[in-house]
Amino acid sequence: MKILTDRAADLSAADIADHQITVAPLYIQFPDGEIDSADISPDDFYDKLETMFPNIPTTAQPSAGTFADLYRQMAASDPDIMAVHISSGLSGTSQSSALGAGQVSEANVTVVDTLTLSGGERFQVLAAAMAAKAGWSKEKILERLAQIRAATELIYTLDTLTYLQRGGRIGRVQALAGALFKIKPVIHVAVDGKYSTLGKARTLPRARQIILDTLAARYGHKTPLWATILHGRFAGQAQKLSASVLETFNVAKHEVMRISPVLGVHTGPGIAGVAAAPFALFEDLL
Repeated sequence: MKILTDRAADLSAADIADHQITVAPLYIQFPDGEIDSADISPDDFYDKLETMFPNIPTTAQPSAGTFADLYRQMAASDPDIMAVHISSGLSGTSQSSALGAGQVSEANVTVVDTLTLSGGERFQVLAAAMAAKAGWSKEKILERLAQIRAATELIYTLDTLTYLQRGGRIGRVQALAGALFKIKPVIHVAVDGKYSTLGKARTLPRARQIILDTLAARYGHKTPLWATILHGRFAGQAQKLSASVLETFNVAKHEVMRISPVLGVHTGPGIAGVAAAPFALFEDLL
């Protein structure tokens, strides 16, 4: 079985190469043209984003035809494909993927809605790839992905909500609009795959504490965790959050990563957060 995902999964180059994952493009549409988000570095992207402000670019998912082309290429060596995608509550990517799959009779495609994105989506993509390599059945892989999905927390804070508001992605966090834009929100991806506000703080240290308190309430302090720290161009805050997570929790696997520019369109550079899940859900795959 082959695995396909999209750029929102924030896979590293090593992830893609080591696990032979096919990654569908997600596009950033600038006034001077559209690019695959993989074709611009995070720093170059944020430089360009800041020069455009208060205008911001838009994003676009691949067409069904683009997915159909990818599935034809993949099916030439293996007709069984699992497509693991960004939350349908935040993007139409999984719908385009399913439509594309319907155009390719030679491919047997299973589309998985992760109901999350970024590091949370990455957990499911990597688990699917490792399980497929180990020869697991489709049903067994889907069962494990459902367990990971239910047990994953993706939570972050933003320096400003302005980018979410301008990009139309603010959803249920709109209660923090207007004068409260100076507040540091703490947002997570809820069980329905959409953004939901967990709290707000007047300072970034307080926002970090809300993140830690949320993780502690969910996992306790003894459960071994896979914890991925994610940021846009907020390295100092990411380092502080990383240190706090390592000090507070039983972290079995840990990394600090940059989020994809295609997600940075909607957050701006000032984002730092954590994707966390119980390590036991991956231990038999690593």
